[in-house]
Amino acid sequence: MAREKLLSEALCRSAKPTEKLFYLNDGGGLRLRIRPNGSRHWIFRYRIGSVERSSSMGAYPQVSLKDARNRAAAARAQVRDGHDPVVARRVLKAQNVNMSQHLFGAIASEWLQHNKETWSSHHYERNSGLVRRYLLPDLGNLPLGAIEEPFLFNVLKRVYDSGIQESARRTRAVAAQIFGSTVHNNIST
Repeated sequence: MAREKLLSEALCRSAKPTEKLFYLNDGGGLRLRIRPNGSRHWIFRYRIGSVERSSSMGAYPQVSLKDARNRAAAARAQVRDGHDPVVARRVLKAQNVNMSQHLFGAIASEWLQHNKETWSSHHYERNSGLVRRYLLPDLGNLPLGAIEEPFLFNVLKRVYDSGIQESARRTRAVAAQIFGSTVHNNIST
């Protein structure tokens, strides 16, 4: 059986659109789809059981030939392990969305909003200022479950060592309330 000719970056760049959709094959299920409007997308074809499926690997030239080959190789490995690359990508995307909702910054913001109605404006401003100044810069983009006590201690110690001990004490109390908040317990159930 003759081996398919591999594409080159120059061939991908120089392919001109025609009146009909057409493909340039790279082998191993990877193809460059060229539409009549000139758009170009990498497509990976594979089989799960007896069903043929395809998955987008990204638009050309944003995804280079080398990157498309790497993505196709990763998808080929998933197929070999019995996993559908499209389903795996959807699951990963859902997990990433779920994780972003459980970041310290999102939980802290929700905690502040949850308590805003019952607090005085002064109390709300003080607590939101403590969160904004001392907690969010270091903890805002971290998943709540990944923040360990020694790391939190170092964040609070910097505040304490800067000479504002009362703010450090209040910030510790606010952090404890955020970690133990009923808002977070409702999210995770």
